[in-house]
Amino acid sequence: MPKLPNLSGQDVARILESFGWRVARQRGSHIIMTKEGHMASLSIPNHKMVAKGTLRSLLRYAGLTVEQFVTRFE
Repeated sequence: MPKLPNLSGQDVARILESFGWRVARQRGSHIIMTKEGHMASLSIPNHKMVAKGTLRSLLRYAGLTVEQFVTRFE
């Protein structure tokens, strides 16, 4: 299993956009993303570095594996 990189909230949002997620709005320090066909929305903290546990949780809710996410990052 590959390691998760240290990414900012903007970087995470940009990578998730490549999987079909769209920025719905931004309120305060969180980016809210939605995807057609998904009931849930993702709330990404717009920090300089997103905690690895938070990133793993976001990937789980998005229905992605770490491998899928990392291949888009590289």
